[in-house]
Amino acid sequence: MTMMARDSNAAAGKDSNVAKGTTFKICRCIDPETGKNISKTCPKLRRPHGDGGGRWSTSHGTWGYQLELPAHADGKRRTPLRRSGFAALEDAEAELDHARGLLALDPEPAVRRQITKLMLSMLKDTKSLPDTEEVRRKVRTRQDLNRHVTVAEWLEEFLKRKRSIEETTKRSYASHVRLYLNPYLGEIRLDRLRVSDIAGMFDAIEEFNDIIAAERASGDPSRVASVRYRRPVGPTTLHRIRATLRHALNIAISQDRLLDFNPAAVVELAPAVRPKPVIWTEEKVIQWREDHAAHLDRVKRARAGKRVDPIAVYIGASRPSPVMVWTPEQTSAFLAYARRDRLFALYRLIAVRGLRRGEGVGVRWPDVIFEKGRIGVHWQITQLGWDPIQGTPKTDASDREIAVDAETMAILKQHKKRQVQERLAAGEDWVDSGFVFTDEIGRPLHPQQVTDRFYWLCYQAGLPPIRLHDLRHGAATAMLAAGVDIKIVQETLGHTSSAFTRDTYTSVYPEAAAAAAEATAALFAGPAVPVSGPVMSRRSTAQPGTNAKTDGEAGGSVIPMPIR
Repeated sequence: MTMMARDSNAAAGKDSNVAKGTTFKICRCIDPETGKNISKTCPKLRRPHGDGGGRWSTSHGTWGYQLELPAHADGKRRTPLRRSGFAALEDAEAELDHARGLLALDPEPAVRRQITKLMLSMLKDTKSLPDTEEVRRKVRTRQDLNRHVTVAEWLEEFLKRKRSIEETTKRSYASHVRLYLNPYLGEIRLDRLRVSDIAGMFDAIEEFNDIIAAERASGDPSRVASVRYRRPVGPTTLHRIRATLRHALNIAISQDRLLDFNPAAVVELAPAVRPKPVIWTEEKVIQWREDHAAHLDRVKRARAGKRVDPIAVYIGASRPSPVMVWTPEQTSAFLAYARRDRLFALYRLIAVRGLRRGEGVGVRWPDVIFEKGRIGVHWQITQLGWDPIQGTPKTDASDREIAVDAETMAILKQHKKRQVQERLAAGEDWVDSGFVFTDEIGRPLHPQQVTDRFYWLCYQAGLPPIRLHDLRHGAATAMLAAGVDIKIVQETLGHTSSAFTRDTYTSVYPEAAAAAAEATAALFAGPAVPVSGPVMSRRSTAQPGTNAKTDGEAGGSVIPMPIR
């Protein structure tokens, strides 16, 4: 079925060990008498001698090429590469040159066999040859050209390589991979991962968020139970998932050169807006109590007479913002109620000095300097899943020393005396952990137990709900309302910059806002001045060349306002 045309002398094929290949032209004409293909003798393939001298016809038949391929490893000859269907000779020659250029990338027979296998596989799957520069890069780095790494396989390798990072960060990466990246993208070949694949993953996550909300609002116990352990994925988490994937793909590019482009870097997501702290004003508390009562009624009806968890209902009722802050009076009421609790000193420290939960739980006695009224924040106990993890603060700004007021230091001294009594009562069972806040036998506290106890105290005190972390927000808001310099607030909280502190804590207490409004208005206070005419001065309306009256003569003139 072929008719040989001529040798191809492409520049890419100067390697003498690579066959030059040939181009040809064929047609699919059938001899009506024999029923056989007559490509070799079809008169239509060439022009008549009187019309172009027997040159190839431009309207009949298609072009193709044939190229000898390297033999198999056992020396057995491989079937030549034959491709046809090209409309022009130039198109056939271009692909022939492309194929020859690929085979000429490396003289080693084993590498050429890999390139050959890759070429045949790509032609079968995509009807096109692999990119020369991509193959050149893989050949130079001695990669297996025919191993198709999936996204899941690369992410597993990525996690293995992240040995020197914080355990919390590594656990976060692993969680993103397990819950989102592998289920949605894992089976896709890494080199075929597209922007649309990643965008589709985020669309699916947001659709499931809607399902979770619908199931929880249904009131049907079975439907609510189906999503009991599934939480909606918020904008901030979506950005973190994308950051994990982007980091993994960047390593695939920089270390293994498996990709030339990072599709995760250009996927667009809605802005991850950090929720601003909102004060529990009297009006908001009244509305919350109504919402809480309605939520409790719905849950009771859904439970059909079964026991209702009051704390779950308490913290599950809707609130104006995910981040709520008590007023000073509400915080004082909480501290007064919690005074007899054995963890009162911990809650007081968080409420007054703004420690993070892990930092408060991780305070050790050697870091408490009673003589100077200071506490060193050099250790923390964080939570990964359910497991408590001990370690140093994550950033240099978080590793700090803070000043503590005299009353809080006195409360810490009382706490220490009570701990000594607990140690005597525990006897040989006591664990000398060195932590300020422990259980009854000296073991470090589990962070979640501290949170659970906090919610119970809030509920018992009759206060609107906040998170334990919101006590820290309350401390920051109180410091700013009291006029503490922003730099001191930043260092006390352990923020890396004062700009972050300023941008985060913009809420103010109503009393402070009212005082600021009065102070501002006082700047413009002055004796009342009667105005008998239009505000515009007559002098300003005088025509050119006329004698305008002075301010004192003009009944409707503008009187300068005295500034005090």
